[in-house]
Amino acid sequence: MNKNDQEFLVQKIRTQYTEKEHTELDELKELDKKVKRPANVFAYVFGSVSAIIMGSGMSLVMTDIGSSIGVKDGMAPGIIVGIIGMLMAIINYPIYKKTLSSRKKKYADQIMKLSDKIMKNQ
Repeated sequence: MNKNDQEFLVQKIRTQYTEKEHTELDELKELDKKVKRPANVFAYVFGSVSAIIMGSGMSLVMTDIGSSIGVKDGMAPGIIVGIIGMLMAIINYPIYKKTLSSRKKKYADQIMKLSDKIMKNQ
């Protein structure tokens, strides 16, 4: 290992142990996360739940699992449960977009002021 590589490695390790200064850019990144995180969490959770519901409906239709839970003919309930899950999956994206746009409107002033301040300082 040559001297430049060694110095780079030492500097890289040193930076891990020094206290990082909180900048306005860090604050802007945090605001951006604060805007996007609730919409993303909702979309992932709601999408996962809707996929599980749709899959349950498909299982009732395509397998004999309905008979083991006490349903004689799983076709009709399976189709209904599957359609409910499918509808939930379909409305997931519009709900996500609406949530995201409302949060963007809520925090737009703060983000614009902070980003303008950062841009002027450069």
